[in-house]
This record gives sequence, C-alpha cells and structure tokens, in this order.
Amino acid sequence: MSTTDYRIGTVGIGCDHLGLDLKNTLRDHMKSRGIKVVDIGVHDQSPVDYPDIGAALARRLAAGEFERAVLICGTGAGMAIAANKVPGVRAVCVMDPYTAERAIASNNAQIITFGAQIIGASVARMLMDIYLTNDFQGGRSAPKVAKLEALDRADS
Repeated sequence: MSTTDYRIGTVGIGCDHLGLDLKNTLRDHMKSRGIKVVDIGVHDQSPVDYPDIGAALARRLAAGEFERAVLICGTGAGMAIAANKVPGVRAVCVMDPYTAERAIASNNAQIITFGAQIIGASVARMLMDIYLTNDFQGGRSAPKVAKLEALDRADS
C-alpha cells in the first residue's frame, strides 16, 4: 500500500494504559506511510481512565485538529462510548474488515476504536489501513448521517 492510497492527512491517536503497546505500533505504522500523527498519549503504563483520553481526543477532533482518529483501550468499547459523548463525533469499535470499511463509507465515522486485549497488532494495522484508505460514500447513507448530526444539534 502506498502513501497515496491514504485518504487522510493528519490522524489523532490515543489510548489508556492497556492500549499503549498497540497505540505505539499503529502510530509507527501510520508514520511509516507518511501520515502525520498527533499522539495524545498515554506514553507509559501508569493507569489512566479511558474516558479522560477518549473525550480529550474527541474534543480535539471536533475542534478540527485532525481529520480522523484511532483510540485504543482494553475492549475498544469504552473509548467508543466516551468519544461518542462529544457532539459532532462518530466513533465505531472495529474488529473486522467489513466494519472498518463501513465505519467510514456508510457512517462517516471520524474515529475507530480497538480493543488491545481482543485484537492483535497485525489485524489492527490491516483494519486501520482499510479505514484510512476509504471515504464516506454519501448516497443512501447521507440522510442517515445527517440525522445523526441533527441529534447532536438537538442535544446541544
């Protein structure tokens, strides 16, 4: 896969202490492909609560600091929940190729999450590549995403 296959310029990445090794692997993989990566941590094994990292990264994404992002915790579920609490952000927990592709193609998700205790590094790299080399397709999905955006505005 060449750098030109990626559809993105800057990607944010963050994790709790359980996701540190996988985060570092994915960060290095993206950098080797020429993607600018904003690593918000964590940077050591000191325990941290996943909502703190998930919400911080999602807020920075919503503010436009980067276009897409990856979050990692033990299961990926907690990070997805935390990120989805930030208005305007759509995060999907990904564990298979079809979900990785549809997260962006159908749902226009700006964040994918992984469970470091569930998925191995080679599979996570593959799923992240699928996500980063696809775009939102619009079409029949556009009105559905618009409804999600309306939900955010209604709750603000």
